[in-house]
Amino acid sequence: MHTPTLRKSHSPLLAAMLVGGMAASSTAAIASQPTLEKEQFDRATLLYFQQCAGCHGVLRKGATGSNLEPENMLKLGQQRLERIIALGTEGGMNNFDKIYSPEDISLLATYIQMTPPVPPELSLAQMKETLKTHVPADQYPTKPMHGRNWKNFFLTIERDHGSVAVIDGDKKELVARIPTGYAVHVMKGVENNKAVKHPKPEEVGRFWYTMGRDGKMTKIDLWQTPDKMLVSEVQVAYDARDVAVSGDGKYVIGGGYWPPHFAILDAHTMEPLKVVSARGVNVDGEYVNEARVAAIYDTPHAPTWLVNIKELGQTWQVDYSDIDNLRIEMIDNAKFLHDGFFDPTGRYFQIAANGSNQMVVIDANTRKLEAIIDTDLRPHPGPGANWIDPTCGPVGGTPHLGVGKMTAWGNDPAGNKDHAWKICYEVETDGPGLFIRTHPKSDYVWIDQTLHPEPEVQQSVKVIDKKTREIVKTIRLTETKGQVATHFEFNHDGTEVWASVWNRGDSLAPNGEMIIFDAKTLKEKARVKGLYAPTGKFNVFNRINHVT
Repeated sequence: MHTPTLRKSHSPLLAAMLVGGMAASSTAAIASQPTLEKEQFDRATLLYFQQCAGCHGVLRKGATGSNLEPENMLKLGQQRLERIIALGTEGGMNNFDKIYSPEDISLLATYIQMTPPVPPELSLAQMKETLKTHVPADQYPTKPMHGRNWKNFFLTIERDHGSVAVIDGDKKELVARIPTGYAVHVMKGVENNKAVKHPKPEEVGRFWYTMGRDGKMTKIDLWQTPDKMLVSEVQVAYDARDVAVSGDGKYVIGGGYWPPHFAILDAHTMEPLKVVSARGVNVDGEYVNEARVAAIYDTPHAPTWLVNIKELGQTWQVDYSDIDNLRIEMIDNAKFLHDGFFDPTGRYFQIAANGSNQMVVIDANTRKLEAIIDTDLRPHPGPGANWIDPTCGPVGGTPHLGVGKMTAWGNDPAGNKDHAWKICYEVETDGPGLFIRTHPKSDYVWIDQTLHPEPEVQQSVKVIDKKTREIVKTIRLTETKGQVATHFEFNHDGTEVWASVWNRGDSLAPNGEMIIFDAKTLKEKARVKGLYAPTGKFNVFNRINHVT
């Protein structure tokens, strides 16, 4: 059983939450609340940030997860809360008895019965002060400084280690390990956009931008030698999830969970240029202070980003053609918005409103809501998957956080109107999962079961035949205690599937690996070992070309 440590990568959020007497003010609330010593409070704050804040919120008002404010937690009491944290829930919450010690579980149970600390804001001027340039933009090389096929690189998140592993997809070997923010959630490069011209099309996919859970954004240059690939970094929030780049490569946008805002930066120099608050009135007509920015995507046919505001239940289509006179269309839909992906045409954006058990569809051309699809409990498509069904035509699909199931819906209103935005079919799996993936050249859809509490299930993945809709194979990736199977990515030509073996917990030593399968035979081909909790991975060619 591991014991999480307070490393430097966590310091921005924790320092922000614990300055100015915040810990003391939190423990000095109403008499019915329990108390913690400062050292215990600091540790509980770390534990909550690491595993709880993403679903329940910094202020604990809930979203994907339930409301954890003191008035609700005090009713449950210490013993009941410890049991819930340890064993998880049927609604999709992990069991933390394999991650945290009994002492830490007890600390967390006490902590959530106390008034939550409120972090400060982060101004544009403060962001600019954090900018660190490791390689000046005028010193970038004009050609790749290595002989590798960089468009088949896999950029792999080493979650709790606070790093990104650059892996050569041809040679199956580690190229570089780049220090980034803690628990990077997403990284993106410039994607092909038909509405705006990139001044150097040969460079599309060269620069990648990561967003850490601690709000640190980093810029990676894949043309550099391994020791120089990290070119710059900047703090845009204390808690964050997503990032996107404009199609012309001019701007990069980072969204904050806290403070609830998004920042627009010069993609070349990483200088922060503009910050926009996400606070506002939600679809129910209520003002929301903690309105967090979830998924952000560049639209393939317009000079806009889709910025999804989780608690508001709104998608903001932000036009970056003139950031001094920013044009934002606020598209009402459903709560609580999380991850999404485009259909194969690049017109329709499909995103999970997992608090409403719905998939939302945005028409990025008309900048309006296209449809809402009712699904089972808490859809979570991650980067998503599109494929052709023999009956419904083009479909999209998602696993669910709250139930073992894959749901597919029609997403071709032009060619298959009768099936568009309706559930086509569902496939029962053994447990809830996080990720689904396929490739246009593949016969199969891959889905994980990471959230099931039993090791034999969470360590196994399901492979579904696109034509028969049947599970054709269950593959157990590992039997090592504490490890789970998660996330898939195809290589550039669709002949391989890369799957992660990830250790649950704070990975201070290499304890994970990538297992590579033949996409046709489903047989193992190779492994990349020596990785730190590898989670999401991003193939350069597939991501810049919107291959889902």
